[in-house]
Amino acid sequence: MFANAHPFSDAGELVFVAINMVLGIIFLVCYLYQFFYIAVPFFVKDKPHKPTVPHRFGVLISARNEENVLPLLLESLNKQTYAREHFTVFVIADNCTDKTAAVARENGAVVYERFNKEQVGKGYALDFLYEKIVAAYGDTHFDAYVVFDADNVLDPHYLEEMNKTFSDGYEVITSYRNSKNYGDNWITAGYALWFLRESEYLNHARMLLGTSCAVSGTGFMFASKIIREVGGWKFFLLTEDIEFTVYNVVRGRKIGYAKDAELYDEQPVTFAQSWRQRLRWAKGYIQVWGKYGFSLLKNIFSEKFTSCYDMTMTIMPALVLSVLTLLNCLICIVVGLILGWELSRIGLSLFGAFWGIYSTLWLIGAITTVTQWKKIHCHWFKKIFYVFTFPLFMLTYLPISITAMFKKVEWTPIAHNRVRTLDDITAKS
Repeated sequence: MFANAHPFSDAGELVFVAINMVLGIIFLVCYLYQFFYIAVPFFVKDKPHKPTVPHRFGVLISARNEENVLPLLLESLNKQTYAREHFTVFVIADNCTDKTAAVARENGAVVYERFNKEQVGKGYALDFLYEKIVAAYGDTHFDAYVVFDADNVLDPHYLEEMNKTFSDGYEVITSYRNSKNYGDNWITAGYALWFLRESEYLNHARMLLGTSCAVSGTGFMFASKIIREVGGWKFFLLTEDIEFTVYNVVRGRKIGYAKDAELYDEQPVTFAQSWRQRLRWAKGYIQVWGKYGFSLLKNIFSEKFTSCYDMTMTIMPALVLSVLTLLNCLICIVVGLILGWELSRIGLSLFGAFWGIYSTLWLIGAITTVTQWKKIHCHWFKKIFYVFTFPLFMLTYLPISITAMFKKVEWTPIAHNRVRTLDDITAKS
């Protein structure tokens, strides 16, 4: 029936395969350095810290209706080995309708309340909080500020370890991001495994090689001179952490990494929550690229090459290449059905593309799981099982990325309700 279509069919399939191959080669060229990063922690040793100096830290926590989880973070702050007189805990109760402000005060925090439905998001809350701190303490009282989300729980040595890296001379520092609820399901495990990989095989490797790390949402420190320089916390894009990172990188600052400063973060449990959050991230990457893309590209051809190239690859090419790959696959299916291509051959080509992506992500997840085994707190069977679901979680970024290109996205809060102490989290399964 389709005998006359076979020559064209063969040519069409070759075009499809060729396009996927070209996209794969571009992806490999762009991100080959990240595979090199995986090897770095195995062969390069950490540099010893310089003598530490006690610094005064302001701890900044933005909370919105988080009366249940916030006390656990404040409890872990009160149990820090870092001298209590050297840090002050501030909570901004942002548009709260529950008892967040009250429980924060009960646990020893300095609390400010904000009610503004027009300017929503963590960036606006942090800017408001900083203005209140400056009014009460001045802009030089604290040497640095540390930012947490209200659902975090900290290792007792967290601030002590951050101070060591701050004493080494880094003006911005990020930390090891672990999970409170790794074993809940394939979604929470997908998030957690990615953050563990980011900590050990991106930021740790960057630190060892002397290039700049990247801030990731929560658990980071910055010198007070930076916020004075900016005139407040003026990072209001949907991914204010990436915006803050790129702002510093294009100015030549190297962001440090404190590998022994460990925090536990709660991950979304439902796919609907995950979709909303990652849609915001994907849109935020587009916003950051629109604001800083030219500066990053310009600085690639300077002494800031490594850091600016790394940040460029972090926020843009993967998004574009992933979308193009998915569109190529969809076009292949539609055209193939219209022109009568053999469905088995179409399916085989698509499976080849899928398998290449799946196996690469599986390998990344497997290496991370094996090397971070003791830091993953769930049953051993789940640790193994979630290595196989990790690529599927990552592949869901494809439709999310396409949606982000066309949909207007606004900041919305993610509910946090996993009330777990550090002992609860680290208890053996």
